[in-house]
Amino acid sequence: VQLQASGGGLVQTGGSLRLSCAASGGTFRSYHMAWFRRAPGKEREFVAAVSRSGAGTVYADSVKGRFTASRDNAKNTVYLQMNSLKPEDTAVYYCAAGRIATMREHEYNYWGQGTLVTVSS
Repeated sequence: VQLQASGGGLVQTGGSLRLSCAASGGTFRSYHMAWFRRAPGKEREFVAAVSRSGAGTVYADSVKGRFTASRDNAKNTVYLQMNSLKPEDTAVYYCAAGRIATMREHEYNYWGQGTLVTVSS
């Protein structure tokens, strides 16, 4: 499975962005999808995950209530709607696909290349 993330950019505090991750080369609906991020100088961390059907989602506490993960299986695409952005959300955001619904990054088999989100104060 190949994953291509897009939608990052520069936004002011309080603003919004929507990230997209397009999948190809596999059966998209058979994978749980997740978003992770790596902030400057920090380890990569879990952000959100969405189940195969899209009915189930889970979020890191730091983004709960501000970010929404969703997917469109007809378009082989997963999304991350990010609202009320804060400077601490600045990071490279990665999408990932895996067979297990989990927050553990080593359980995900396929990764996108990352898209940079910068939130200015």
